[in-house]
Amino acid sequence: MVFAGVLVAGAVTGAFPDPDHTARRTTAEPVGAARHEDVREAAARAMADGTSPMEAAERAVSRSGDRWGAVYSEAEYQEFQDSLDGRYTGVGLSAAREQDGRIEVTGVRPGSPAAAAGIRTGDRLRSVDGARADGLPVTEVVSRLRGDADDAPAGTTVTLGLQRGGRAWTETLHRARLCTDSVTVTRPSGPVTVIRVAAFTRGTGAEVRAALRAAPAGDGIALDLRGNSGGLVSEAVAAASAFLDGGLVATYDVDGAQRALHAERGGDTSRPLVVLVDGGTMSAAELLTGALQDRGRAVVIGSRTFGKGSVQMPTNLPDGSVAELTVGHYRTPSGHVVDGRGITPDLEAGDSVLRRAETVLAGLGDAD
Repeated sequence: MVFAGVLVAGAVTGAFPDPDHTARRTTAEPVGAARHEDVREAAARAMADGTSPMEAAERAVSRSGDRWGAVYSEAEYQEFQDSLDGRYTGVGLSAAREQDGRIEVTGVRPGSPAAAAGIRTGDRLRSVDGARADGLPVTEVVSRLRGDADDAPAGTTVTLGLQRGGRAWTETLHRARLCTDSVTVTRPSGPVTVIRVAAFTRGTGAEVRAALRAAPAGDGIALDLRGNSGGLVSEAVAAASAFLDGGLVATYDVDGAQRALHAERGGDTSRPLVVLVDGGTMSAAELLTGALQDRGRAVVIGSRTFGKGSVQMPTNLPDGSVAELTVGHYRTPSGHVVDGRGITPDLEAGDSVLRRAETVLAGLGDAD
């Protein structure tokens, strides 16, 4: 996101704290940004004319060139809020709109209908129930995937048109009620604990801290953020606090006003730590990666991250719908701009990323 797809089929953003506790989220920087006043005025004129304020707002956002600006119905926005608790109905896809208007799968939830069908990250989503996906706002694609127009429950079907390289095919999936396991812990081999964070939903930061405390003494930690398309930035900051003893996590601007996010004191700074990333690591996950890398706390291993780092804020429209518009950008502690650039890992690794992580952790442990 957009927080489009609400962990179901869209790229997840994060929520920034601000003085009046209004949610703010991170997204990829668009060509231009819509102004809240313009969108509100367009919606108000439509309301006065007896036409749809939401459609008028969508046109205003589209004209602005704000790639990640989006307009949600009241029900969609409520579903979005619910998703931050880690519950949703869908098929288990994350997706983003490319510059050319194509919709690309950026993540597949393990155990989901999409995973069972063999859909992979990088596949192109061409259509949903026969409607072309190319050029549509991500929110519209998500709405069709979830069956919002028909209030489709778990068990209903949705047919996807997909493409992978030169192969084009269709898959009919049954929607399911899914719960996000935001944090999972494994010990694949040796003195290494892998803490995988799928998304930054509410409570994720505390779960990361608990997983870290429960790891056997002497274990190095691999924080796996591959395929993590974001979530609540406040939770990413809480996760950073588990590994840092206070200090800067990120800076960001809102309409030119500079602000900062800081870790809490008392994190575990002694265990060897690596962070695993890939092209599906986005938004709040990039913010966390950048903080740990810039602060010298972790070695980052994998491939360049997605590059999603602008700030959005919501505005309420007369009919109850909500517009999400870009207002600024965030930077890592060293001032690195993530948006459109991503984060370059310290060590490049592909399929062997976990083996590389184990080797690096062993070396860091020896150095200690």
